[in-house]
Amino acid sequence: MDIVEFAPEHMEHLLDIWLKASVQAHDFIPSSFWEGMLPAMQDTYLPAARTWVALDNGQPQGFVSLVEDNLAALFVSPDQQGKGIGRLLMSRAKAQSKRLQLTVYKENVSAYGFYLAQGFSVLNEQSDPHTGHPELLMEWVGD
Repeated sequence: MDIVEFAPEHMEHLLDIWLKASVQAHDFIPSSFWEGMLPAMQDTYLPAARTWVALDNGQPQGFVSLVEDNLAALFVSPDQQGKGIGRLLMSRAKAQSKRLQLTVYKENVSAYGFYLAQGFSVLNEQSDPHTGHPELLMEWVGD
């Protein structure tokens, strides 16, 4: 598995990973919400972030995006989850900063558990302005 910086040729693969993983992880939100967010992901969010891509035999399997000290996205292709790709991507993100913050839906129990296992702690609970669902603001502080 190689971790490389985002390149334009990765865009379509990352959008596909993002949509499939979002729909799977957030079954409490209609899939139409995520489908409607695709243009913003392509035109706004990914271009504004520093993004690294996990490649297996040249094929994107996941990605992590940072906007300053905010972990804006960490997604792994659903059929590749549980293989350590998320941990590799998180290691790359942690190497970029001494402190990271993120938000995760409270109902996304598996992601919440992953972030706890990666050393994040909960700072606050708030309501997501886009969906109204509760989300947790979490932070990791390095040594």
